[in-house]
Amino acid sequence: RCLPPKFKIYSKRASDTMESTKPKILLIEPFYGGSHKQLIDKINDTLVTVGMETHLATLTAKKWHWRARVSALILWEQIPYLEFEYIFTSSVLSLAELMGLRPDLGKAKKIVYFHENQLVYPVREKKERDFQYGYNQITTCLVADAVVFNSEYNMQSFLHAIVPFLKLMPDYRIKNIPENISKKSIVLYFPIEVPKLPPFEKNGPLHIVWNHRWEHDKNPNDFFSALFELSDEKFEFRLSVLGESYADNPPIFQEAKEKLSEHVFRWGYLETKAEYFDTLLRGDVVISTAVHEFFGVSMLEAANLGCYPLCPNRLVYPEIFPKECIYNTPNQLAKTLKRFCKFPDTIRKYRPDCHLDRFSWSTLRMKYLGLFS
Repeated sequence: RCLPPKFKIYSKRASDTMESTKPKILLIEPFYGGSHKQLIDKINDTLVTVGMETHLATLTAKKWHWRARVSALILWEQIPYLEFEYIFTSSVLSLAELMGLRPDLGKAKKIVYFHENQLVYPVREKKERDFQYGYNQITTCLVADAVVFNSEYNMQSFLHAIVPFLKLMPDYRIKNIPENISKKSIVLYFPIEVPKLPPFEKNGPLHIVWNHRWEHDKNPNDFFSALFELSDEKFEFRLSVLGESYADNPPIFQEAKEKLSEHVFRWGYLETKAEYFDTLLRGDVVISTAVHEFFGVSMLEAANLGCYPLCPNRLVYPEIFPKECIYNTPNQLAKTLKRFCKFPDTIRKYRPDCHLDRFSWSTLRMKYLGLFS
């Protein structure tokens, strides 16, 4: 039977010459790219290291909306008929659909991980929200045995949004769903791993970094508005705008590339992790203006490599970063950047205490392994 392109299932065992007596673990990632790939690979490698038998089922990280809609249908016949003791998947999969298609999998302990949730995902107009995505995540939680969120903000925003979300239905009111999900929900931070690089001696103008997706939910307009103000007032700074871009990028990026050309150090997606981490190491301050963020991998990567994080007072950021890294308004962001531009050496000598060890794999490893015990 032909498998879909890029679909893969493979097994790793403690021994290839004898039948494994270790628990069989099915790991599913319907959107195998970015942070989703990072996490499932890290879990897979760690489970193999401790002698578990794993089977990894993935689909390519393309067309997210279709992965969320139909990944259960694509996967159900491809997953081997084995007595799995554990199933771990991201919330992109409609787990309830997969259980209906493959009732034999229902005996396994089912763990679902939320990188993001669709109940509070920002849309420009309410009518644009596709009810099915949020509905699938709710039913996924109901059939799961453990629901894991990457932040307290992600978990609480999801649980509090369930009742108003379900009120979109024209009739019938279903009770106790948040309570049923809450009692099996926990927070496990996403593990942040950056290489140990030799220190880079920074000098010259302040180096400002943007390392997010080039999309509207990252609110690039507020970011570039602050930089336009700095440039118009003749402040000196360097600029690296990184992150993935797409065919329909917000037009502000092209405008900014032209207006801020004399400040640009690097512009655009960097093909290798080495280039990416090198640029972060050279940066002084990393900025988020996002209106959607459930964790903030890119901000924490930059902070780990010495950038001073500046984040809006919303979403997950007050949970992750101390007050000195939080701004309340776009005007306050611009004022802070002006101060940093005047005294770049001051922030180079001072690093806010972000308690970054909370997000290291050495801290989180046993907690993740505990899901499979």
